[in-house]
Amino acid sequence: MAKVVMYTTAVCPFCIRAEQLLKKKGISEIEKIRVDLEPELRAAMMEKTGRRTVPQIYINGEHVGGYDDLAELNLDGKLDELLSK
Repeated sequence: MAKVVMYTTAVCPFCIRAEQLLKKKGISEIEKIRVDLEPELRAAMMEKTGRRTVPQIYINGEHVGGYDDLAELNLDGKLDELLSK
């Protein structure tokens, strides 16, 4: 099963959507990094991704972006391939 890490906050509709999509694809475990609880984690996320919004999603160590990027991968038929690695 793919290792999924998601930078997130407590109140984030796009984070919820991303989690729902990933669960629909069979991902039962998502490591969540709460950037709202520890501001230094947001700074680290921004340094790594170049983005300041959540979610920021990694699949098997590869940064795929936010929810819109994840949804686009799914529509293009590329998400299943990423999740099967």
